[in-house]
Formats: sequence, C-alpha cells, structure tokens
Amino acid sequence: MTSPTVRRRRLSAELRKRRVQAGMTLSDVADVLEWSPAKLGHIETGIRKWPSVIEVSALLRLYGVTGGQREAILTLVRESRLRPWWTEYEDVISSAYVGNEAGAVSIDTYAGMLVPDLLQVPEYTAAFARSQGRTERAVERTVAAYLKRQEALDRDPLERYHAVVEEDALQRLGSDRRLLNAQLRRLIELGTEHDRVVLQLLPTSAGLHAGAAGPFTVLGFDEDEASLAFVDAPQGGGIVESDDGVHRCQGVWRRITAVASTRESTVSTLRRLALLT
Repeated sequence: MTSPTVRRRRLSAELRKRRVQAGMTLSDVADVLEWSPAKLGHIETGIRKWPSVIEVSALLRLYGVTGGQREAILTLVRESRLRPWWTEYEDVISSAYVGNEAGAVSIDTYAGMLVPDLLQVPEYTAAFARSQGRTERAVERTVAAYLKRQEALDRDPLERYHAVVEEDALQRLGSDRRLLNAQLRRLIELGTEHDRVVLQLLPTSAGLHAGAAGPFTVLGFDEDEASLAFVDAPQGGGIVESDDGVHRCQGVWRRITAVASTRESTVSTLRRLALLT
C-alpha cells in the first residue's frame, strides 16, 4: 500500500472534487452540516490530517456519492489514518517529506555537496550526522531511519530513482579512504545492478551550474496526481506544491542532467576512483 501521507492528499483532492461536482461552496456545506468553514477547508487542504470516517461519510451523503465510489473514498480515509514507520523517527527525519517520498513513483534528486540520502552507506550517514553535532543516540537513530528509507528502492510504487551526484561530494571523503571506498562501491553497485536507479556524476570541471543554489528533489506520483518538490535548507527545508514552483525545480533538474556525465561514463569514473582508493 502506498504512503498514508499520499493517501491523505488524494483524499483531500477527492473531497474537494466531489463538493465542486455537487455545486456547493464551502459555506454551503458548512451551513448544512453545522461545521465551521475553516474545518471543511482544513479537510480539503490536508491541514487537518485525519478526518474521521463519520465526518467523510456525512460529506459523501451530502454530495450524493454512493455505492462503490463511496466505499473507495472511505477506504482512503481508513488508510490515511494508519500510523507509518517514519513517525517513530520524527526527531531525526522530516516526516512530511519521507511520507511523500515513500509514495512516489519517481524521485529526481540533487543533494549538492552530499551523497543523496538513499545512496548513502551507513558509515557515511553516521559521519554526516556527527558533523551536524548530533548525539550518538541521534546518530544511531538517523542511520536506522535512512536504512529504512532506502528500502524504497526495492519496493513498489517506486519506478525510477534518478540522482545527480557531485564529484566534489566524493572528493570530500578523501581523508577517509575506507569510507570513500565503501561509498564508491555502493554507488557502483546501484548504478550497474539496480534497474530502477539512474546515476549521473556531475564533474567539478562543469563549474557553476543550475543547481548551485542548493539541493532539491522532485517527487512524481501516479493517478494523475501533481508532482511535488522539496527544497533543502539549513533550517530543514520545505515542500513546494505550487505548479510554478515545481516547474522551476524541474527546469533546473533538466539543466543539471544535461551537463552531468552519462550513466555509462559515470560508472567508469566511479570504478576508476575505486581503484585509486
């Protein structure tokens, strides 16, 4: 089953569509059900995360939705209320982002001076967490959470994971040859043996490029659902939902991939670097 986070967003969109089809405004519905317009608005925008089956049943009855369509929407309600694994790690990862990542069918990611999260070996994740001043307990939890996230590479619904990795991100590991070797071999393995993974190395010689402003990820979904973007930042970053914002990120992505090495050249370079470590 796909992510409860994605189910919630689909539920919100479905309820909004059904209200419009019924020819009702937020105020119309609020008056009939004796709800506040804010409550209904929160349900339709996903700000209220867990509408109950009783609440949604009342909406569907008002909108005239019956039979199999009604049951399908109520199934969405039940699935959106499940507690996913990542809520246990909210102290070390962004639950909002991971919830969407877990339900994406495509992930296009550029991590700047870091190796992308889903490609990291545990030793790399631990070293990065320590560099951020995290306690050893938090380091352990971060590694556990990242390993759990990386299972997405082998699970449906993901169809494609495409990462652009900065050559500089690997060069920064030069002082720890063992870590560099482990990370290189992980990238080579994924780039050559994993059908869903596409890797491109961005050589230092490319100079300034479109992604120099910072790391970001574009998430694609099925069922005609709009893509999302996540723009990373020191304070934790944020999810971009507007069409214009997502399109800008997609434009940057196209320019980055155009100047990065091909898949074949990337693997050759990674193998050469591995021989040197």
